[in-house]
Amino acid sequence: MKDFILPDIGEGIVECELVEWLVAEGERIEEDQPVADVMTDKALVQIPAMHSGVVRKLYYQKGDIAKVHAPLFAMDIDGEAPAMPAQDAEEPVQVAKTATAATGASHVEDFVLPDIGEGIVECELVEWLVSEGEVIEEDQPVADVMTDKALVQIPSKFSGQVVKLYYQKGEIAKVHTPLFAIEVKTDGQAGDSAVSHAPQTAKTPVSAIAAPVKSCMAKNIPTTTDKFTGGEHEPKLVNPDKPLASPAVRRLARELEINLSQVQGSGKKGRVMKQDLLSQGQAAEPVANQEAKAQTVQTISGGTRTEAIRGIKAAMAKQMSASVFSIPHFSVSDEIEMDALMAARAALKPEFEKQGVKLSFMPFIIKAMSLALKQFPIVNSQVNEDCTELTYFDDHNIGMAVDSKIGLLVPNIKGVQNLSLFEVAKEASRLIDLAREGKLGSSDLKGGTISISNVGVIGGTTATPVINKPESAIVALGKIQRLPRFDEQDNVKAVNIMHISWSGDHRIIDGATMVRFSNLWKSYLENPLSMLTEMK
Repeated sequence: MKDFILPDIGEGIVECELVEWLVAEGERIEEDQPVADVMTDKALVQIPAMHSGVVRKLYYQKGDIAKVHAPLFAMDIDGEAPAMPAQDAEEPVQVAKTATAATGASHVEDFVLPDIGEGIVECELVEWLVSEGEVIEEDQPVADVMTDKALVQIPSKFSGQVVKLYYQKGEIAKVHTPLFAIEVKTDGQAGDSAVSHAPQTAKTPVSAIAAPVKSCMAKNIPTTTDKFTGGEHEPKLVNPDKPLASPAVRRLARELEINLSQVQGSGKKGRVMKQDLLSQGQAAEPVANQEAKAQTVQTISGGTRTEAIRGIKAAMAKQMSASVFSIPHFSVSDEIEMDALMAARAALKPEFEKQGVKLSFMPFIIKAMSLALKQFPIVNSQVNEDCTELTYFDDHNIGMAVDSKIGLLVPNIKGVQNLSLFEVAKEASRLIDLAREGKLGSSDLKGGTISISNVGVIGGTTATPVINKPESAIVALGKIQRLPRFDEQDNVKAVNIMHISWSGDHRIIDGATMVRFSNLWKSYLENPLSMLTEMK
């Protein structure tokens, strides 16, 4: 028997009212069949089944308030072992309740992996930030997971001791399934209630906790439950001997294979800092080098390595393939004289820095693009899948390709046409910082209408960018080079030049339109003061 966990219904919604059950206990249901109508503070929502099978228990009555991420109903899933008969299940429940009551202070609960983003059903376990047996606090980060959009850090919902980690590093974890088990400390009365009503509070059936207790009691040997609930092995939630350190420092200690209890902390109240670990690691380095030199290492060449394409790489492969095979691309290239823009940036940069915002060329480029889009709305439009309809967007949601540690991400600044240059710079800085950390929200990645790829920041001169489907255009910016050019009197002068390359959707944008649009955009950048006449 398996619990169906009520998923996220909407952003910020934590509970809902059970309006109507559409199934009954003992009824057979199919995958995606509606099972209940629930009412949030925003709308009436119909909940579908995730599996086919037989409904065994409905945990709520009509009119009850159901909690998000808590069990809604239980069912026997096709292909899995049937539920334990009621008579057999009764005794382990009582044993488990007794075992918990003996401690009067804890119960084991599964932490269910919540919805990470719209449409995401699985993620890769990148790194555990805790280990089995470790005492953790509420909101402490427990794991880094990778979706096809970003690196996400999962915090704990409870304080307690980690009992079991259900996944290994590199494995794929499913949304709405247990990520790890934790022993939650409560008072004695709460402990009884938590176990006796386990289906309402935890995904793990009570029998799963109680079965080892019953088996081991028959053999009169110590049990896993004994380890956590009493006797000399009982752990303490507050351990005065445990060194003070942040989760990031603990993770670094594991990577360096350093015992934190043997490190003298330099922080407040003896807290172990990152530098303390690095200093100890450097002190141990000569010994390690001597051991390495004493060993004879045989070099083997000609090997291969195969790894799965996952996360951001898999999403990019899918997106770019769909774009290239469904959109007829064409390219337009040009060069922009950057001297006037460089002077404008130098003049404004100190004022921006006083307000805590770094001013690069990108805000000018983005704002100039928005001004040009006002006169060429076709470049800010998108066609439907079978190219029978064209949608024009009032908002200029301009994306920036960012080379992050988890792969290429394209967050976009929403409504650039309504933002000042300062507001664009501030938002660009926020998105770039989050992208490089892999912590962008799904809203920052969705809804783009046109994109910019800046290959110049990593030394590229020219590129032929691939359109970010379903958008209709993208531009690649090259690095700024000081090159010789002729002036009006045919004299050679040194000019700061940036090469730009456009790719357009040839189904809706023709070459002449793209060149005119590019020329207008270019004129704003070569004469930044001209933008003032268009800004509102």
